[in-house]
Amino acid sequence: MTHVTEDIGVGSSLRGRDGRRIGTVDATFADYLLVRTAGLLPIDLYVPRVDVTLVAHQPTVGVDREEAHQQWHRPLKRAPHPD
Repeated sequence: MTHVTEDIGVGSSLRGRDGRRIGTVDATFADYLLVRTAGLLPIDLYVPRVDVTLVAHQPTVGVDREEAHQQWHRPLKRAPHPD
């Protein structure tokens, strides 16, 4: 395992500790990855790069899907437009 995450690009699949897919990297930033979850109603997760390791060239985190959602989902506090 390595914490070198500079090689992670848009379109990479992020896996959980159980090997199951959590989502797809939608954008990369200096300190986090924006990951769009798989599913009927996808959500965005803001995954800190320090929590991502490369296992056999596959971006992986040490949590499962549910824990990833609890830790890294940032719902809007209010609508982005005036009422």
